[in-house]
Amino acid sequence: MSASYLPSVTLSLDQVEAQSRRLVSRQPGSSNDADRAFVVLLFSFNNGLNSCIQKLSTCPGARRCIALSDSIAHLNTSTTFSPLQPLQDTDVTGFLRHAHEQTLISTIEEGRRETQDEFYKMLQDRAERDWEAKKKRVFEELGGRVSVDNNRAVADFKKSMHGKLASSLSAVSTPSLNLQMQNRMMAYDRAVTDLNAARLRKVSFPIVHTFMHVAASLNTPQILQTFHILSKITSEPPAVPVGMINPPILERRFAKQYLGNQDDKDATALRKQIAKGAREALEEQYWDVMDRTIQSRPTEAMLGGDPSVENKVRAFLFVRYYRNGEWEERIQIIAGQPIWARLFYLVRTGYTEEALGEAIRYQDAINHNEKGFVTFFRAWVESPERRVTRQHRTELQSIYNQHMLNAATADPFKLALYKLMGRLDPGRRSVPHVTTTTEDWLWFQLAMLDEEEEGGLRAFGEVLLGYGERQFDGAPNQPGSRKGVWASVLLMSGQFERAVAALWENPETEIEAVHLAIALAYHGLLNVPSKAETSKMTPCMYVSVSLPPRRRPALSMSMMIWRYIRQFVKMDAKEALQYVYCVTLPSDQPDLIRRILVLSNSGPAWEELVGGFRADGTKFDGVIERSLELLKLNEISDYHQRILMRAAEASVENDRIPEAIKLYNLAGDYTTVMSCLATALGGTVSKPTPDEKSRAIEATASEIVHNYKGRNQAATGTDRDAVMCLLEIRRAMDEKLAGRPDSALTTMEQTSLIPLDGDVGRITKQAEAFKGLHESLQRNLPTYITLTMDALAAVHQQKKNAMMPESSRQAALNQIRKQSRSLMIFAGILKYRMSPDVYSYLARLDVEIAL
Repeated sequence: MSASYLPSVTLSLDQVEAQSRRLVSRQPGSSNDADRAFVVLLFSFNNGLNSCIQKLSTCPGARRCIALSDSIAHLNTSTTFSPLQPLQDTDVTGFLRHAHEQTLISTIEEGRRETQDEFYKMLQDRAERDWEAKKKRVFEELGGRVSVDNNRAVADFKKSMHGKLASSLSAVSTPSLNLQMQNRMMAYDRAVTDLNAARLRKVSFPIVHTFMHVAASLNTPQILQTFHILSKITSEPPAVPVGMINPPILERRFAKQYLGNQDDKDATALRKQIAKGAREALEEQYWDVMDRTIQSRPTEAMLGGDPSVENKVRAFLFVRYYRNGEWEERIQIIAGQPIWARLFYLVRTGYTEEALGEAIRYQDAINHNEKGFVTFFRAWVESPERRVTRQHRTELQSIYNQHMLNAATADPFKLALYKLMGRLDPGRRSVPHVTTTTEDWLWFQLAMLDEEEEGGLRAFGEVLLGYGERQFDGAPNQPGSRKGVWASVLLMSGQFERAVAALWENPETEIEAVHLAIALAYHGLLNVPSKAETSKMTPCMYVSVSLPPRRRPALSMSMMIWRYIRQFVKMDAKEALQYVYCVTLPSDQPDLIRRILVLSNSGPAWEELVGGFRADGTKFDGVIERSLELLKLNEISDYHQRILMRAAEASVENDRIPEAIKLYNLAGDYTTVMSCLATALGGTVSKPTPDEKSRAIEATASEIVHNYKGRNQAATGTDRDAVMCLLEIRRAMDEKLAGRPDSALTTMEQTSLIPLDGDVGRITKQAEAFKGLHESLQRNLPTYITLTMDALAAVHQQKKNAMMPESSRQAALNQIRKQSRSLMIFAGILKYRMSPDVYSYLARLDVEIAL
């Protein structure tokens, strides 16, 4: 844009330089003269530039900039936070009011700035999470897996250019199962098959203990510990006795308490059972640790021949705290024994009765140091819920406070015992020298839980979530990190869906995640979302519950199982079906059955799944139909409508016509069977040399037509007539290719599609009726009319060259000419239903026949 007050510049820098050089070249003389000339030119250029600046300074915009610059230069920032009205030095009230107002303003501004920063940070984190979830979804749909820390697949995509994309996609789209993964999957497959067999017999099955045996055989100790914790939480028996009058019902026995109102007494009792079971699992685990420690250092342990629990604890304490003939500094010795440590480790390993016996044995010595301790300890041990009376708790609190004043020198095990008995100081979650490992800390928190105070197990779960996965598993891909600990921690706090998701997020424990979900669902300890709330990105999500209003985690078991079984569904659909049966434990999801039927390979194994018809026309049931109870389908009509019919529709969409036809046939929809057959055969007949798929469709059609005839099945109408005609057309085509044109001509005459008798009236009537034929027959008119003319021409040539009486030859040739003319009349009437090339071809053959 230009303005009248701006000077015009007509020369560019290149033009200025060119003119300068030209001016210098015109001045003869030495280099000094040239330098002088250049100085003169530069001086003149500066004068021009100064004049330009003077002209610019006179424009209105420049004047505004100068005024604004003067205002900024004279701005006094020292009075920015001064009051608008001057305050007297003695006006204390005004000063305080002004200071109060400034404090409020600065606080509001600081809060606004922090809120804005937090909002943008949260927005960035949300965007990154959504991107990771969508990226993972894409790669899982392609058959691979991508983690947050491993973006190798993304790098492959970025490197894919000009033809490399297809190769990278093919590499990702095929899931790679190494031998170790296959062995693990097969080991768990057998357990799932046994579970479904027990469900069909309507007997309970110890699924958790079965998975424990599998984990032990695969040498996965952390997974074994996870299933061990679940076995304690569910109180599942190791085996269900056969022939028991009233056997325990294990399937979904906790569903009502776990999925119902979380504030009623049943849900509270379940949370207490979860905490108790997790604590007992940690106690058994520590007893194993203690036993291994003693066996590894027998000389220091000095166990002797006494196999009692008390003696083993004594030996363990010798190994752990006895050095060079004396006990560690803070271990208090009473009557020559580390009595506080012995009592604590007996409690830590679950032997509270033995601990009470030890306390009574040394009661006099204990009372001499801690008066009333044995009384408190007896009340605590004998209480079913490990609680003491309010009076005892007050006394314990007083004694504990006194000991805490000397916590630096007091026996830590004595402090821990007082803390446990009174459930004191719950905010201080660690006891120095006592909760030294993750398992010790978890056990101590579970022993301190009180459902009537401090939020109980739910509050403990929130605390664990605040710590996060890195606190327990360690930094990923770093030395010392432990896979699966976080899942066990979540399991102990009753957050079962998050525990499964924690295993699922790690590709190394994906197999165990699926089977942990199955075990939880079997016992009714898994919350699944409704179909409307199911996310397509991740199996674990949050759904709203109304009693009370809050959001709780939910796990899409159907999505998880589908992503698991699709790795082998084509190779072994029968085993994949066993996992689909488990989807109905927490919900009804027949959609996966349809997916298996659509994706599994054709053949005898596929028919074994859905059933079929034998050669004699009798029907046999498939694996799915024999297991309808596992799918929560009580009526055979539900099986037909919800599985077979929908699977058939999906098969049609996936261009698996033979399977779709068989599924419609099994569902009893015979009209649709014939309609599909007619449409499919219309496509196969149009191919001169059918491929394997076309042959499969034709074989299926022949088989179904044969069965319908044998069973007098009611399947009539244009669809059935079209199927019969199209099969005859294919048979005529095969006969012609086999060198039997006379048989092909006879077959085509039997279809009555083309009149060959020479009756013009009948030919005209049949041509008018052509528009009433099935669409597949109308579309294939050029195919079978050309086939018929080719057969006539071939038969004509055979008769013409045959060794036979002349009269007979002429009679046969006249008959063929008559048939050829009939065909041409018929084709002439329907001339515009075929291409000109076809009609020209027919006319040429007709001429050859007429000669």
